[in-house]
Amino acid sequence: MTDLAFDATLRAAAPHQRDRDRDDVALALEKQDLREKVRVRRSANLILFVVDASWSMAVAERMEATKGAIMSLLTDAYQRRDRVGLIVFNKNDAHLVLPPTNSVQLARQALVDIAVGGKTPLSAGLMLAYEVFRKESYTHPDVMPLMILLTDGAGNVSMSDLPPQEEAHRIATLIRDAKIRSMVINMEHAAFDQGLARLLAQKLDGPCHALEDLRADTLYQTVLDGLE
Repeated sequence: MTDLAFDATLRAAAPHQRDRDRDDVALALEKQDLREKVRVRRSANLILFVVDASWSMAVAERMEATKGAIMSLLTDAYQRRDRVGLIVFNKNDAHLVLPPTNSVQLARQALVDIAVGGKTPLSAGLMLAYEVFRKESYTHPDVMPLMILLTDGAGNVSMSDLPPQEEAHRIATLIRDAKIRSMVINMEHAAFDQGLARLLAQKLDGPCHALEDLRADTLYQTVLDGLE
């Protein structure tokens, strides 16, 4: 049974009351007056965090902020119908630490112990993200993808014979062409920033944010702003 839209039904019936001339009712309704409620279904988001876990002074802070933001997003994922995942890249590879989920319990278990340190395989992180989004597009074609990339934009490990930066930029272009929304959180200290994160954001056709105070709540709010 469909829901009746009372306001719209009354508006449809009002102009015809004189012609219907019924004294036994205050408002004479006929079948053609009835209007159904139209429910607009909100598209769900797949929010995939892609985090540089290579060695740096800020790596612990970066991971704690990311974990906190993921848990905050999952807390209201039921109402928003969103799912959240996490890829970390370091040493020579990237790993899908948290496959896309809306389960707070699964996320809490997966995020307990994440290895950090080593080189920066930026290309591997981007490529894994692309593969996850592509797979999800087959199983959940109505989902809106959003990649949150926490990096300074400086990769130093390649998957091919290409220089690391060129390879990463090519994969970024692939992600952009796949209509995947992206947001870069620049993790480079302002005093040493060479603009690599901003350049990568340009390749992805997304914004680049420098969070002066990287905490779970500031990252969480930045992601929410990107969903609107």
